[in-house]
Amino acid sequence: MQTSNFERWVLATAAAFAMLAVLIGAFAAHGLKQSLSPYALGIIETAVRYQMYHALALFIVALVSLSGRFSTGGLKLAAIAFASGTILFSGSLYLIALTGTGWFGAITPIGGISFILGWLALMVCALRA
Repeated sequence: MQTSNFERWVLATAAAFAMLAVLIGAFAAHGLKQSLSPYALGIIETAVRYQMYHALALFIVALVSLSGRFSTGGLKLAAIAFASGTILFSGSLYLIALTGTGWFGAITPIGGISFILGWLALMVCALRA
């Protein structure tokens, strides 16, 4: 089966998010352990966890797309929602932990809503197949 630009983009994004989750998690656990509070390290741990969950979700979207049995439009919406959710949710948590600037917390729920929309899009896509 031919791989489309969409599937390549989703797979590359998933791999990048997963790789960064491992790097950031390891760096925080070992390199920042002495300079960040346990609270800030916990925030980073949450960000890394959700980043990895949604990197795996992007891998699922790519694999489902490769099957050719599901609506590409719904899968594209899910992929965009998962990617933007990762950037907004995990990115805002990283910024909160590293800068101590609490107003970044206003961005976090927007990322969470993006995650929910991604899962909803994937669910609708599956039900319509």
